[in-house]
Amino acid sequence: MSSRSSMGIITVGFMLFALFFGAGNLIFPAQIGQAAGDHLFTANLGFIITGVGLPVLGVLALAISVKNDLQTLASQVHPLYGIIFTVALYLTIGPLFALPRTNTVAYEIGISPFFENQSNDLVLLIFTVIFFSLSLFMALQSSKIVDIIGKVLTPLLLIVIALLIIAAFINPIGAIQEPTEAYTVNSFFKGFQEGYLTMDMLAAFVFGIIIINAVKDLGYHSKKQMMRSTMKAALIAAVLLAIVYSSLAYVGAISVNEIGYVDNGGTILAASSEFYFGSFGKIILGFIVIGACLTTSIGLITSCASYFHKIIPKLSYQLWAVVFTVISAVISNFGLTTIIEFSVPVLSMLYPLAMCLLVLTLLHPLFKGKKEVYQISILFTFVIALVDGLKAAGINIKAVDELFTSVLPLYAVGLGWMIPAIAGGLIGFVWSRFRKDTVA
Repeated sequence: MSSRSSMGIITVGFMLFALFFGAGNLIFPAQIGQAAGDHLFTANLGFIITGVGLPVLGVLALAISVKNDLQTLASQVHPLYGIIFTVALYLTIGPLFALPRTNTVAYEIGISPFFENQSNDLVLLIFTVIFFSLSLFMALQSSKIVDIIGKVLTPLLLIVIALLIIAAFINPIGAIQEPTEAYTVNSFFKGFQEGYLTMDMLAAFVFGIIIINAVKDLGYHSKKQMMRSTMKAALIAAVLLAIVYSSLAYVGAISVNEIGYVDNGGTILAASSEFYFGSFGKIILGFIVIGACLTTSIGLITSCASYFHKIIPKLSYQLWAVVFTVISAVISNFGLTTIIEFSVPVLSMLYPLAMCLLVLTLLHPLFKGKKEVYQISILFTFVIALVDGLKAAGINIKAVDELFTSVLPLYAVGLGWMIPAIAGGLIGFVWSRFRKDTVA
């Protein structure tokens, strides 16, 4: 490989890192670090698997499948399922959760620390109007402003975070405490489930197309070249993400003595930055995070509006952008903690389906893409994921829960869908062979 080609792959790897490393992802590692305490290593390992490993595999799955978009990929189960799953995913990473979160993270880190003695609801409302007005305005423009802002703000954000991390390692705020009750046992699986909150695996099915096109632009077009180049770029992104997430988790773990336990990672980072750098550090971090969140918000509005205009072309892109912006602005005013709480049931149901689709796509050549394998595996996964989602929402069907707890390995830690997914795939494969023999 020439040096020019190597630099191209490195550039794509950094681009993938920037796509996944939205400002919203800053908050979860720090929060896990605080709660996990001296169980930090195992909790962080679980978080990295779902917050880093699965998104990277999602990009690779798209490269293997040679599909043009998520809907085509999910339609291997059934065309109707392809539409429903894709719509649910776009709504999740768009106006229902991820898009409002860009505003609330920007507010929690960049604005809230300066208005501690005033009405937070009023300040949040004013900030939300300004934030989403700018997002909508720029999403409706056909300019390169967003690209320029993204290329400038991502490096600046990393520099500020690097300074905070270095300061934390050189001069820890305090000692790492004992884990909170949630992380006392099964800290690995708790961290694994917390990785869902990044929503990066869901976003991977959208971002993957961007990466594959970037690799093609480098001159790699055969399937073998695509796979190798995409894998190298993905590994670069994975290593960078793992280092940053682990370091931020450490920052959270050492912050308890000085800051106390708080309900979201945005507050942890803002307070840690102020501890080390005073008001100046807090201002710089806040400014850059607001800018990075703004860039992410514009990108999400653009992606969601483009997809829904594609499937419902009677409504213009501009109208979809306005609708999604208004919905996101309304939801934003419930606050970051509330948004995260409401997202958990949805992600508890959606993530197993996404993971199942990911594995089936990677194994597609082994079972020659038999629809029965996709269909029964996804069906069995959906049944367990639905019960998990309802349980996370506080709707516990006791008889079903007790049955699944007794017969399904890992159900108690939120991974009960795995065995049914495997069984469904095997049943689907046998059924496909039986149907073939019967027809013959």
